[in-house]
Amino acid sequence: MLIVIGYLVVIGTVLGGYMMTGGHLGALYQPSELIIIGGAGVGAFIVGNNGKAIKGTLKALPMLFRRSKYTKDIYMDLLALLYRLMAKSRQQGMFSLERDIENPQESEIFSGYPRILADAMMLEFITDYLRLIISGNMNTFEIEALMDEEIETHEHEAEVPASSLAAVGDSLPAFGIVAAVMGVVHALASADRPAAELGALIAHAMVGTFLGILLAYGFISPLASVLRQKSAETTKMMQCVKVTLLSSLNGYAPPIAVEFGRKTLYSSERPSFTELDEHVRAVKNPAQQTTTEDA
Repeated sequence: MLIVIGYLVVIGTVLGGYMMTGGHLGALYQPSELIIIGGAGVGAFIVGNNGKAIKGTLKALPMLFRRSKYTKDIYMDLLALLYRLMAKSRQQGMFSLERDIENPQESEIFSGYPRILADAMMLEFITDYLRLIISGNMNTFEIEALMDEEIETHEHEAEVPASSLAAVGDSLPAFGIVAAVMGVVHALASADRPAAELGALIAHAMVGTFLGILLAYGFISPLASVLRQKSAETTKMMQCVKVTLLSSLNGYAPPIAVEFGRKTLYSSERPSFTELDEHVRAVKNPAQQTTTEDA
């Protein structure tokens, strides 16, 4: 929604300012210039990327216009889920989690957090590392190194669509100049026409430069920035899981481990200690709640 609003602001201010100077919108309507700039941009995108990058970029485009799912609510659900998993493993042993992680959809713990279940990547990240922890064949440092590698791989993969769009955005002003030069060439080849017609041809040619710059910095390049921001949100979720699980492996009690994870979140979405504590208490099953109260 914000992207659409931003586009409307760009179009409104640019065209509004142009009209305030006495310009006529009809002079800016140059389909041939758009074909040259847009077609060259698409062609350069295809040339500059392999099949995986093209597929990844096309897959990422619809995400740009969706509201971010990584809000305070999902962070609280994530931390509460991790708390319950760690509390169960602390009370009943790590092997008690085998059934939960093998079939999360039927797990009493996981089923209480539909937002996490709906996020396939995050669900897999959590269950995979719990499975490794249960195996008991890896120490804390090995698991941390493996988590870092997976997070780094995710960051590299998420950067590909953003870099591809940024490269297209950077190329559009140059393609705008190409369109303008071709228009000037056409105008000079029509030097036998009256001065008024030559002036109109040159004006139409200059529209190419205008469109190239506007499309680059007003429409395409900002999308690359949005993709990087969305990727950072996913990475932050993974880092939160990493810190929380490693804290538990290092011997910290579930409330302290969850607090470590909470501290890694962005301040704009980070729940307060009290908010998280109340949320965890609200979603615990009666048996866990009784245990906590007795303690």
